[in-house]
Amino acid sequence: MGIIKRIGTPLSPSATRVMLLGCGELGKEVIIALQRLGCEVIGVDRYADAPGMQVAHRSHVVTMTDGAALCAVIEKEKPHLVVPEIEAIATATLVEIERDGIAGHFPEFIPTARAAQLTMNREGIRRLAAEELGLPVSPYKFADSLAEMQAAIDSIGYPCVVKPVMSSSGKGQSLLKTPADVAKAWDYAQAGGRVGAGRVIVEGFIDFDYEITLLTVRAVGADGNVDTFFCEPIGHVQVNGDYVESWQPMAMTPSALEQSREIARAITGNLGGRGIFGVELFVKGDAVWFSEVSPRPHDTGLVTLTTQRFSEFELHARAILGLPVDTSLRRPGASAVIYGGLAEKGIAFEGVAEALQVPESDLRLFGKPESFVKRRMGVAVANADTTDEARRRAKLAASRVKPVTGK
Repeated sequence: MGIIKRIGTPLSPSATRVMLLGCGELGKEVIIALQRLGCEVIGVDRYADAPGMQVAHRSHVVTMTDGAALCAVIEKEKPHLVVPEIEAIATATLVEIERDGIAGHFPEFIPTARAAQLTMNREGIRRLAAEELGLPVSPYKFADSLAEMQAAIDSIGYPCVVKPVMSSSGKGQSLLKTPADVAKAWDYAQAGGRVGAGRVIVEGFIDFDYEITLLTVRAVGADGNVDTFFCEPIGHVQVNGDYVESWQPMAMTPSALEQSREIARAITGNLGGRGIFGVELFVKGDAVWFSEVSPRPHDTGLVTLTTQRFSEFELHARAILGLPVDTSLRRPGASAVIYGGLAEKGIAFEGVAEALQVPESDLRLFGKPESFVKRRMGVAVANADTTDEARRRAKLAASRVKPVTGK
């Protein structure tokens, strides 16, 4: 379909229909942004009452790794745009529909079906970055068995990192320091893979100073062509591969920032399409290494809800519709995760009023129907004159929100 030339009225024959594949907390914010621009939004996820489903015009519960089920829901709804919000999707099916259409209908996939397919699998995106584009990356090898993994580790050396080629949010990821860690890391990787046991990547450990997310937007520029825009870099802290706090802007040397932008421009330009990409990079002094890329809003980018004129979610919505974008920073800020703390359905939260007494703070409680002890259930954000003070405020606000049993 290409760039949307006009936006219709939701729930009418003229509607501009957008389907979100994945309705977590990030998808929920994208849905809200799209609805503010007049789109009719259909939410799809693997479980009922996901956060985005609570605000979508319609929703469907579908096993998204089931290609036939995906085909059926796309054929039923006939969306103009299909926006993957998670990685656990039958991406080969998306590629087929993008190429051949479905029942005479040709939806556009954001940013492209190829991008969704490549980034679902660490092998695809690592080979693209290192072997086709020549971007700086850590040493790596792939392995399909414990013996192959041991051989890869022997070649790369300790310390190293082992990850399933298909996983997210740090699941199945281990830092190995000695041979005693190998068997446990293999078992953990097999348990943590997105589609069960399988291939792993062994990466050499980079002794970086810090890591960043560089939100990169491919959107229509003033000349009518797709151009590349950058948000200010986001610093973040991860624990076991999962983000716990982020802040923007992250102080960098001019050389490191320029290299980061060159790497991000190269990888996103190859993936193509329109929308926002979360490009993850390791930085040591002026040296920069590519780590990963997500062709969608990034969890560390939740901080943009309070730092930028347009959040990453609004930028994504504008970019995919072919509308102008503005990536300017409004004020330094930070985010801090609020965990469930309990393993049960329908928990409640106390301390919300106390949290919002923190200066320049705000909250998002995601509304996930089921909590786990370490499941991300909300986020606190805060602004300040400096990122250090913003981080203090965000963490203080998050600490005041207490999950309690809802029974």
